[in-house]
Amino acid sequence: MDGVATMKKLNKKQVNDLYDEGPEAVGKVINDLIEIINNQQKEIAQLKNRVKKLEEQVNKNSRNSSKPPSTDGYKKPKKHIKNRLKDTGDQKGHKGHTLEQVDKPDEIVKHNVHKCDDCGHSMDSIEPLNFEKRQVFELEINVNVIEHQAEQKICSHCGKKNRAKFPEDVKGPVQYGTDFKSIITYFNQYQLLPLERTCETIEDLTGLRPSESSIINFNNEAFENLKPVEQIIKEGILEAPVVNYDETGTSVKDKTHWLHSASTDDLTYFAIHPKRGQKAMDDIDILPNYSGIAIHDFWDSYSKFDNCAHGYCNAHLLRELTGVYENDEQQKWALDMIYLLCEIKDTVDETKENTDKNSLTKLQIDFFNDVYQKILDRGFKLNAKLDKGRFPENKRGRKKQSTAKNLLDRFKEYQDDILRFMPNFEVPFDNNLAERDIRMTKVKEKISGTFRSEKGANVFARIRGYISTARKNGQSILKSIKNVFENKPFIPEKRDTS
Repeated sequence: MDGVATMKKLNKKQVNDLYDEGPEAVGKVINDLIEIINNQQKEIAQLKNRVKKLEEQVNKNSRNSSKPPSTDGYKKPKKHIKNRLKDTGDQKGHKGHTLEQVDKPDEIVKHNVHKCDDCGHSMDSIEPLNFEKRQVFELEINVNVIEHQAEQKICSHCGKKNRAKFPEDVKGPVQYGTDFKSIITYFNQYQLLPLERTCETIEDLTGLRPSESSIINFNNEAFENLKPVEQIIKEGILEAPVVNYDETGTSVKDKTHWLHSASTDDLTYFAIHPKRGQKAMDDIDILPNYSGIAIHDFWDSYSKFDNCAHGYCNAHLLRELTGVYENDEQQKWALDMIYLLCEIKDTVDETKENTDKNSLTKLQIDFFNDVYQKILDRGFKLNAKLDKGRFPENKRGRKKQSTAKNLLDRFKEYQDDILRFMPNFEVPFDNNLAERDIRMTKVKEKISGTFRSEKGANVFARIRGYISTARKNGQSILKSIKNVFENKPFIPEKRDTS
């Protein structure tokens, strides 16, 4: 009788027959059963690990992973475990806008009192005692057609026919002016209206409907005029002590390309490339020549550039820590690390606000580093115990390990880069600046879909980089676009590196 047969329910006669066969037969059955149990335990461990991974995938959302909010669907994720990084309402220091009356209105409409409300007596001949003023702000959009007339004269001395010169920007019998081109480009490139809707909007506002090809020509003109400005922005980023980097996928002719960004508080540079990784970064030619501190997420291509220092986005890490703890509440180290990172951020923010220091003290840095290490020690100890038996030993390849263990390894390997915002207040806690800068690209894609050509994608990248830079420097977007068509675009001031 073999061990598999013994897994079935044995009747009394079969048991007696087994004992009659002697100790060797019983021992063999027991050994077979032990082998079956061991194999089942390994299979159960593997299945548990597989179920856990599937649960982790299902439970991922924009709050506990790097997934974008658009993937959350209609189910609203729970609030963050430590919802302290962003307050509701306007950001601190935000200047409000309230409509106020002006001293000199463009038009005054008087409303007269003709008779008394009580007795009905005529009051037309009585001078008003005072006026109560209420002002209504209206928007009027008119097309102003400017006709340029160049004189033609015949010289009385030699008989030559002479004609006055038209301005350089007046080239055809009929054309759109810089104001008109600026508004069209503003709607299409800044407000992200598709070509057809831009045409409809202009027609509704002015009665004139530009063609889609005209809009493309305006964009191309702005693209060419902004070439030297883009180079100035690029040079300014290379000189900046801290730069935020990010990338996002976008569709060009129904193929995935990548919009790469490099951002500071006052500069934005965008570039479209078919690749996402190091090849694209080499071709864009910023990171290979940058010597400051690069802030980014854990995309491996960034860390390959050793010509600069690195700082990692702690907002990404907080989401990953949240996911680890929510999927396994035994991982209390993850919750402790969330509280520690937030505590360090609060301390840095308070120090920056109330002092003129540019770093935490050595005592504070040593204390936080010590707590950081103790949290990691607890995490490694816990996961060494949990992973034992969860992942069978492999004779080949890298040993498998849990998501929590992978995250612990990253926290250990990149501790200095993760906490770089402690000793250097110029380093931000997160990479939100870069993420905000590229966000409108996703809005553009949702509204208009794919870019029709690589040229169109490059035009968008250059114009949006200029617009973002102008906006960061407090410039009027519409005026900044108009200045491009007048060949006097906004030029960001050169950073003082002394």
